[in-house]
Amino acid sequence: MSLAERLAQSGQPDRIAAVRSRVQGALVESLGPRLYDMSLTEAELRELVHQHLRELLDEEEITLSVQEKAQVIQQIGDGILGLGPLEPYVRDPEVTEIMVNGAESVYVERAGKLHWTGARFLDEEQLRRTIDKIVARVGRRIDEASPYVDARLPDGSRVNAVIPPLALDGPCLTIRKFSADPYGVKDLMAFETLTPQVAELVEACVRGRLNILVSGGTGAGKTTTLNALSSFLPDDERILTIEDAAELRLQQPHVVRLEYRPPNIEGKGEITVRDLVRNALRMRPDRIVVGEVRGSEALDMLQAMNTGHEGSISTIHANSPRDALSRLETMSLMAGMDLTIRAVREQMASALDLIVHQSRLRDGTRRFTHVTEVVGMEGDVITLQNIFMFDFKAGTDEHGRFLGSLKATGLRPGFAEKLGNRGIRVPPQTFAPQTWAPGA
Repeated sequence: MSLAERLAQSGQPDRIAAVRSRVQGALVESLGPRLYDMSLTEAELRELVHQHLRELLDEEEITLSVQEKAQVIQQIGDGILGLGPLEPYVRDPEVTEIMVNGAESVYVERAGKLHWTGARFLDEEQLRRTIDKIVARVGRRIDEASPYVDARLPDGSRVNAVIPPLALDGPCLTIRKFSADPYGVKDLMAFETLTPQVAELVEACVRGRLNILVSGGTGAGKTTTLNALSSFLPDDERILTIEDAAELRLQQPHVVRLEYRPPNIEGKGEITVRDLVRNALRMRPDRIVVGEVRGSEALDMLQAMNTGHEGSISTIHANSPRDALSRLETMSLMAGMDLTIRAVREQMASALDLIVHQSRLRDGTRRFTHVTEVVGMEGDVITLQNIFMFDFKAGTDEHGRFLGSLKATGLRPGFAEKLGNRGIRVPPQTFAPQTWAPGA
């Protein structure tokens, strides 16, 4: 448990709370508009605030120890410049998710497990100010007319906020943190998310311009995997990313990033992900990366894959590869076009080559559980073929951690020939059934 959590759980003495309240009021009164001076860098503003705080604390009649003064300066600084009581967890690299269920209930996720922190906001008003601060940074709004919002922090971390009347017990805030340095495929192998054999296969698929769909449940690590897969994209191609809230961090030099725009206060001016997908086709992309397919843009994405934009990658919420196709079919029918189910399935079977399914297991780890080829149509059914599957039969150890790993089914995918025609060879032993120990 961190020092911040222990302090939060022990409770702050009343005298320190009183000092903090007085000093914060005096700071806002003395600095005023300078707190919003855009000419100051973040470091300069932080130094200015901390300098004034030290001066104000020296004038206090109540004597505080050096540690108590540092604590007050940190808390007030975090409240004015950062995210208040959440700031220690935003800075903590071990915390992957922060969940605020009201002013007095804050949980965090570490190593895939939830932990109550004991941290709390002074009141709902402070929590609302924190939410407004986040939302304002990316030009979005949250109010009674639009009581929920998706946004992001400057480092790309994903933020979702819901306020009353939708949230019955007060404002709720969820922050899914991104690492300072984006995880690569080597990191995923170190986490045992995938094996070297699977990494070699997906690299070949990306470089060979196969269309890939990453599926999984909430918090399974789909966006992290999408970032890792994008590292295989060539530097000499024009890549367009389309997202609801910009999260992807591609390292290639020729990247164009497009982001959904919500409607304004009059309910006008919305630019949907579907609009962006359509417009992307006019921007001469070599690759189109859609952060997440969640609506009628599914049909436009499938058409793009089938009209010369091969090598596209996207993610989708689903419980299995088969469920991913079912959801994609449903969302394509939401486009309002007069299409038969068979026509949509033919589009999917022709467009998609590979589905990578990822799950967050009970032990908190995130693992690839299926690497599945989309073979084609057989009657009215799309045929799938599992190339790798997670071995759940290996059981768990004494700590509840799964001992299994991805294992080849022994089936050679049909797209191996397509890759070969494009000059990319996958060694036959990649698909040979064998046993790998965890961490191999």
